[in-house]
Amino acid sequence: MATKRSALGKGLSALIPGMTEMGNNNRATPNEETTQTAEGKSVAAISELPIESIVPNPYQPRTNFDESALMELADSISRLGIIQPITVRRVGNKYQIISGERRFKASQIAGLTTIPAYIKETDDNGMLQMAIVENIQREDLDAIEVALSFQRLIDECKLTQDSMAEIVGKKRTTITNYLRLLKLPAEIQVCIRDKKITMGHAKAILSLTSSEAQKNLCEQILKKGLSVRQAEAKAQQLLKEKPIIDKPQAPDIPDTYYKVAEIVGKYFDNNIRFKRNEKGKGSITINFKNDSEVESFLKAIEQLNN
Repeated sequence: MATKRSALGKGLSALIPGMTEMGNNNRATPNEETTQTAEGKSVAAISELPIESIVPNPYQPRTNFDESALMELADSISRLGIIQPITVRRVGNKYQIISGERRFKASQIAGLTTIPAYIKETDDNGMLQMAIVENIQREDLDAIEVALSFQRLIDECKLTQDSMAEIVGKKRTTITNYLRLLKLPAEIQVCIRDKKITMGHAKAILSLTSSEAQKNLCEQILKKGLSVRQAEAKAQQLLKEKPIIDKPQAPDIPDTYYKVAEIVGKYFDNNIRFKRNEKGKGSITINFKNDSEVESFLKAIEQLNN
């Protein structure tokens, strides 16, 4: 009875049927893209491709490449070569990177003229999925990049959180927690991206519903160097206090409204109020002290109509 393979580590193999672990003795020429197993199954072979024939991945979810880390990898490649082949797809007479762009960049720095690669056939949607999943499984991706990657899988690949959990080997609740980061104010997302605060800090901040309260707690974490436990305690303290409610910014009142207030208000001792939304819909409220104020206003209207 075959043992069930764990979800963790499925990664690209879950999206690329037939991809298996292969050693250097299975290398092929660029024209020999697949090989046959003893059972007759088609699997990806490893080809040695010219560096100049390879182009970057337009769907690359990684936004930052650490230069010093790239130099270290390039030095390692110069001494040991490429240990893990990149994965590409053929586009015309070029090969577009699906995964392994960091290894490709380091190989260029190291001065390599060829690079080992798996060649796969896939459409744009499949390529996007594979590129994102490969990057999500790397530990050096920051939490916001991971969250944005999950969101792209939902928006562009139409994957559910359950299917993503299966592919990347993470719990569904973990994916939900990453996606919640994208609801935080932009200033806080930048702090997470720059690793000024951790995911633990972010979860404490997310327990607050007001963006002003969230920014306030983030500021305290940065200024006081609060630990995750301290941040959680502070969040609980803030929740017990009177909540900070985000005040919607009042839309600008056109000058015509002030003209109406000036004309009509003189009959009612300026007790007139306007309410107006962004679309121009609203109400006028007139408060009067006695009947004589209403009668005076009515007489003025009648005179205008005569």
